[in-house]
Amino acid sequence: MSKIGFIGTGVMGKSIIRNMMKNNLSVNVYNRTKSKTDDLVAEGAVWYDTPKAIAEASDIIFTMVGFPSDVEGVYFNETGIFQADLTGKIVVDLTTSTPTLAEKIAKKAAEVGAHALDAPVSGGDLGAKNGTLTIMVGGDQESYDTVLPIFKTFGKTFMLHGSAGKGQHTKMANQLMIAGTMTGLTEMLVYANATGLTLEKVLETVGGGSAANWSLSNYGPRILKEDYTPGFFVKHFIKDLKIALDEAKKLDLPLPATQKATELYESLADKGFENDGTQALIKLWWTDGKQPTNKN
Repeated sequence: MSKIGFIGTGVMGKSIIRNMMKNNLSVNVYNRTKSKTDDLVAEGAVWYDTPKAIAEASDIIFTMVGFPSDVEGVYFNETGIFQADLTGKIVVDLTTSTPTLAEKIAKKAAEVGAHALDAPVSGGDLGAKNGTLTIMVGGDQESYDTVLPIFKTFGKTFMLHGSAGKGQHTKMANQLMIAGTMTGLTEMLVYANATGLTLEKVLETVGGGSAANWSLSNYGPRILKEDYTPGFFVKHFIKDLKIALDEAKKLDLPLPATQKATELYESLADKGFENDGTQALIKLWWTDGKQPTNKN
């Protein structure tokens, strides 16, 4: 049985690791803040003190960190993954990062006798907890086939989209769609409330028609409960949207709706809500995210 390494035990990573262990996989863990792995270690994970050490002790190494700069450090710095002997091993980056960095990691992996997959995920904290994430993969078929049984421990939908970087491009397409559904959900609730409608009824009705979508069914109820804890951080969504806009610029492809969504989320972050979940966008209309009493 392959030994699994996992670097990054945040909101998503921790749930993914638990699903791996529920499926009898042995998981070695590292996180920049060691205390964030204490509960996992108590549950059976094994702590290592550097990404290099994780790579040396593992056959398949997963990474899930915050930003492309974090990915770069985990792989390339002096205690990074590429300081280990990776011959015959597979590295899998679950972080939403840049296609260019995915290609760089794959090139370096090939040079040292290893393989790399870029495999960003979608589905938020609930998808990670429930083992129902969507996994979008770039890389070679053989490595994908090797890792697929592990993907199945925490995902429900998975597909290889092509060579290195294609997983990240697919995730960018996903985030473009999410930008639309989150802004649409927010403005729908603001409008419905202002017209005197009962929002619980609106969510149920709209969710049964052609406007049904994941953001509506998962984040609509959270907003009505004034629950803005992060299934996905505002700051990370801004990062994703900026990557998508940068990639679109390289293609000379205007994306005005995504540009506007990015500006709205940047305004939200500027107000101090960057560590809230993406459903907190409604705080641009509702003070502190509290549903105002309608006058109609």
